[in-house]
Amino acid sequence: MTNTTDLPGQPRPGAPGGPATARATCVLAPNPSAMSLDGTNTWILAEPGSDLAVVVDPGPLDEAHLANVVATAEAAGKRVALTLLTHGHPDHSDGAARFAELTGTRVRALDPALRLGGEGLGVGDVVTTGGLELHVISTPGHTADSLCFHLPAEGSLLTGDTVLGRGTTVVAHPDGRLGDYLDSLRRLRALAVDEGVEVLLPGHGPVLDDAKGVIEYYLAHRAKRLAQVETAVENGDRTPEDVVAAVYADVDRSLWPAAELSVRAQLDYLEERGLI
Repeated sequence: MTNTTDLPGQPRPGAPGGPATARATCVLAPNPSAMSLDGTNTWILAEPGSDLAVVVDPGPLDEAHLANVVATAEAAGKRVALTLLTHGHPDHSDGAARFAELTGTRVRALDPALRLGGEGLGVGDVVTTGGLELHVISTPGHTADSLCFHLPAEGSLLTGDTVLGRGTTVVAHPDGRLGDYLDSLRRLRALAVDEGVEVLLPGHGPVLDDAKGVIEYYLAHRAKRLAQVETAVENGDRTPEDVVAAVYADVDRSLWPAAELSVRAQLDYLEERGLI
C-alpha cells in the first residue's frame, strides 16, 4: 500500500462495509492504518436464496470483529460453512483459527501452514458452497501465496492485496516478486477482458466498478516506477534507501518502509534481466 492515489473508475462512496453485490457483503475490521487503509475487508459470500455462506479473510485476531462477521451472516439468514484466505499476512489471516472455532469451519489457503481441516487451495480450483461458485486465481507477487477469487455469476473478483480499492499495493520483498506480480496483473486484465470481470472487491479500501481500467492503471504505474528506479540507479543511487528517497518523494514518509520492500523487488527484477 505505497500511496493513496485515486484509481480509475467509480469507487463506491463512503467507507467499506455492508452489501456490495448480490453475493458479497463486507464487514470492515477495526484495524485502520497507513498500510491497511480503512481496515481489512472481511467478505461474506453467498448465493441468493442459499442459507450457506463462505467467508474470505476473517482478518485480525479481534474477538469483536470475528463475532460481528458471524452475526452479520446470521442476520442475513446464513450459516458460515467455509473460510478462505487470499494470503497469509496477519491482517487477513490472524483471526482465521479463532474464526474456525466460532463457526466450526475448515480454513482453506494456498499455504499449508495456514490450512485447518486438511484441504488446501490450488490453481484452477473451483469452490462450490450452497450453490455459490468461486474460481481460484493464482496471483503471486504481493506475496508468494496470494490468490484472488472470481465470482463468474456476477463478474466480480475478490483481489485481497493484489489490487486495492485505493492506492497501489506493495510487492513484499523477498517473498513478493515483481515479475510474478506483473504476470498476475496481466492474468487479471485477461479476466476483465475475456471473462467479463467488472467489479473488484479488494482486501482494503472501497469496491471498484472499472476492473479493466484499474488493472491497466496498476500495470502503467508499475512500469513508471520501474523506469524511475532504473533512472535513479543510473544517477548513482545504489542503496534501496537512496532509491526510495529519489523515486518515492511523492509518497508520505510513513510509507517509505513499505516502498523500500517494493524497491528491493524492483532492483532484483532489473538485476535478473541485466538491466542494471
